[in-house]
Amino acid sequence: MSKVLLSALISVHNEECQLAECLERLKFADEIVVMLDRCTDNSKDIAEEFTDQIHTGDWALEGDRRNAGIECCNGQWVFEVDADERVSIALAAEIIKTVETTSFDWHEVLVDNYIGGRLVRWGWGASFGKAAYPGLFRKGAKLWGPQRVHPSLKWSGKKGPMLRNRLEHYVDENISDMLRRLDNYSTARAKDLRDAGETWGSTANNVRRLFSRFFKCYVSRKGYREGGYGLLIALFAGLYPLVSHLKAKLEDD
Repeated sequence: MSKVLLSALISVHNEECQLAECLERLKFADEIVVMLDRCTDNSKDIAEEFTDQIHTGDWALEGDRRNAGIECCNGQWVFEVDADERVSIALAAEIIKTVETTSFDWHEVLVDNYIGGRLVRWGWGASFGKAAYPGLFRKGAKLWGPQRVHPSLKWSGKKGPMLRNRLEHYVDENISDMLRRLDNYSTARAKDLRDAGETWGSTANNVRRLFSRFFKCYVSRKGYREGGYGLLIALFAGLYPLVSHLKAKLEDD
């Protein structure tokens, strides 16, 4: 049986502090493809230590950047990862085995999220963090939508079982980082809404969504098990659509 070629794909914007450790964990792949998006730090120099598949550009939309990265991959399979994520030895072995044996076209990967040095496993979701993501797929099976943040996805082919081993995601350094992420996400989402000529419904509906999303993260997804961090995750997940709506409605840019 011929070897299945696997591409590891990473998109980067000024990630010199995170990039080397992430790329070191991707050496199990047959090639590493790095997309440098408007980088002004040493990310390019670091990437050159690991791969010659480096592509630079200026992408206003996250979805466009990710699609461009997939097109640059030579592999039959693509594994997407971000600079703040780490692949364990066990997950790397499972990915290799999966692409060599699976009859499916894409698989989700479980995620362990860290805030600083603390593992925070419960409560993620509702557009504020991910408990799993569809990161392993045959090239051509996954198409990102034209949005700045949380792009939509279009799939072809069949979904396979979720991988068992977890990706490590160092999502935030501290609570201030969480607040900055909420601000950045809502600003980008507001721009997407204005581009589409909408404001994500009425203010009243978005107030209701605050409570429904809070309940989903804090109760249904057991965020209460994480103490104060779970409370903050649920609160920010609920605020995200409301703040995005108000920015789209009240701000010009």
